[in-house]
Amino acid sequence: MYGLGPNEKLSGELLIIDGVSYLSTVAADGNIKVTETYKTKAPFFVYTHVDEWMEIALPDSIENLLQLEQFIDSISRGINNPFCFKLNGTIISSSIHVVNLPPGTKVDSPEQAHQGQRNYSLKKESVEIIGFFSRKHQSVFTHHDTYLHMHLITADKKYIGHLDELKIKKESMRFFVPLYIK
Repeated sequence: MYGLGPNEKLSGELLIIDGVSYLSTVAADGNIKVTETYKTKAPFFVYTHVDEWMEIALPDSIENLLQLEQFIDSISRGINNPFCFKLNGTIISSSIHVVNLPPGTKVDSPEQAHQGQRNYSLKKESVEIIGFFSRKHQSVFTHHDTYLHMHLITADKKYIGHLDELKIKKESMRFFVPLYIK
């Protein structure tokens, strides 16, 4: 099982990789606290089961999220359903966030949902990125301006968050889709 979404009351980020569920929250000192748990809830959550992955070579031109989105869109023209993908490797840099809404906050807009959000910058980290692609779910489980929703976890499991920015080199990153995609 693979999945992702925000934690209940927008108080953290959830990520399931190969059946293991992780919750990242913002600790009192501002650092990310990662817990392995299924004892949580989510206002929305996208998930799937993947039995077998197939690696697809990334073009040399892919260095950021927009280029990655365009590539995924181009290789999935005949696919109408959402699907999961993953990237494994070492990033040049990335920016992630963890939602951290103050308790009791009323949310009437996307801007209000990100009050208290904490942003983290990472450089030269070994990571796994789980993402979902859908042309039909903008503002449902992707943001309104993208077909992607991705969460990143570092190899040491000290950082987990919603992926906002990414800089990669093709030779340091491997890209996978479920075998049923091709």
